Amino acid sequence: MITFLSKLLIKDHKNFSSPTVRLRYGMLCGAVGIFFNILLFTGKLIAGMVTKSIGITADAFNNLSDAGSATITLVGFRLSEQKADKEHPFGHGRFEYIAGLIVSMAILLMGFELAKTSIEKILHPEPIVFSFLALGMLVISILTKLYMFFYNRGIGKKIDSAAMRATAMDSFSDVTATSVVLLSMLIGKWTGWMIDGYAGLAVALFIGYTGIRAAKETVSPLLGQPPTKEFVEEIERIVLAHDGVIGVHDLVVHDYGPGRRMISLHAEVPADGDMIHLHDAVDNLEKLLRKECGCEAVIHMDPVETNNQETNRLRTETEKILTSLDERLTLHDFRVVAGPTHTNLVFDVVVPFGLPKSDEAVKKEISERIHAMDKKYYAVIEVDKSSIRIEE
Repeated sequence: MITFLSKLLIKDHKNFSSPTVRLRYGMLCGAVGIFFNILLFTGKLIAGMVTKSIGITADAFNNLSDAGSATITLVGFRLSEQKADKEHPFGHGRFEYIAGLIVSMAILLMGFELAKTSIEKILHPEPIVFSFLALGMLVISILTKLYMFFYNRGIGKKIDSAAMRATAMDSFSDVTATSVVLLSMLIGKWTGWMIDGYAGLAVALFIGYTGIRAAKETVSPLLGQPPTKEFVEEIERIVLAHDGVIGVHDLVVHDYGPGRRMISLHAEVPADGDMIHLHDAVDNLEKLLRKECGCEAVIHMDPVETNNQETNRLRTETEKILTSLDERLTLHDFRVVAGPTHTNLVFDVVVPFGLPKSDEAVKKEISERIHAMDKKYYAVIEVDKSSIRIEE
């Protein structure tokens, strides 16, 4: 259904990086979600009244809240596409993350309310009236929500939308919730056990877990998370492919919403190169990054000495020391300052988050090993933190 509607309603529907296409997908999925959830709410509410089941009735209102969540997602996409203004010079793309956070809060609230109602049902149990109408409604709901989970997750991955991924998780929690309600109704018919309240409590706990996961996914980009390893590698590939650039470091990525990234980086260039030519190359690189990666780029040139054999030798030896300590350690801005009694090796070390040793311990061990190479060598080290996110 979504595939058919996207081909019918979205021009250039395979261009997932286009802001206009992203908006259309977000609004389409939001509208379809509202439609499905209103139908499920109506059907389950009738079934809940017939069977007197708190689980089915609570599940019905869960679908009603999902309709509200879909509305929030739809509005969030619409607001996120507003153009930049003087109050928000980087646009309104983070509205999409805010919409996802509101959806996750709605999931948590529904879980809390369902838990309260379920505990009351445990304390004061009532028999459930079995109904084939209710049975059919629950089966239809499970199948519908499975479909909604798959299309929201699929589209969310294609357009890289945290809000749609949160909506997909909400749909999956509904599948679990409705399955538990269905199971409790069947057990009640076959055994006479009144476990409706326990089933509702189990559903509430699962919904709460899903809400926490969804909230975490939307809060991270709002707080500011590091770029993925793949994105960093793509940036480095593009930059290092240009003549004259021999190294990249201090890459910083600012995310103002999907398709609204700004990056800054230091590009190492030969100190004896033609600065006019190199500056022109850097300008072209900034334009290329905008075209290939959809991000605004600011590049700072770092002149480095490349023709001094002694400097190159010492850099190679220092890199070997870093690799022997931890293969994730790297260096940049390496230079040698020679004096009459001692020689300083000045450089920055990039230390990944999660390294067991402290920054000071890393600096001390590197300094000691450099000094062991020759007593006249002293290390002057600054520590940088790696900004790459490793996907689990």
